[in-house]
Amino acid sequence: MTGAERAVEAARGAVGTRFRVHGRDPVFGLDCVGLAALAMRAAGYRGDIPADYALRGGDAAILAARLDASGLVRGDAPWPGDLALFACDVTQFHMAVIVPGGIVHADAALRRVVERPGAAPWPMLGCWRVIGD
Repeated sequence: MTGAERAVEAARGAVGTRFRVHGRDPVFGLDCVGLAALAMRAAGYRGDIPADYALRGGDAAILAARLDASGLVRGDAPWPGDLALFACDVTQFHMAVIVPGGIVHADAALRRVVERPGAAPWPMLGCWRVIGD
């Protein structure tokens, strides 16, 4: 199994997990960063996971630069297993894992991790992946 396949499997395995702000453990709950960390770790990522972020505010360029510097590799187009960064609003950003036919993300409104078929409803700012198995 490739790293991308492991990322998809981990993300889909988290579907139904309750939403928890700054959640990092599926037993207690995940937010979008926690879900991204779970999937990227399954793919082989061993870098740092940010803990110093707010739910709103921030700058898309700074977020993208942090992802670029993290050891993940920016993709030209989204592929299953990628971490995607979305702009939900001018100052609100969201992460999801690309899966075949859609995305898996931690949905604050539904209070759980869900798989959403089709394209995400927000503009995608970029996608990053773990390279190497």
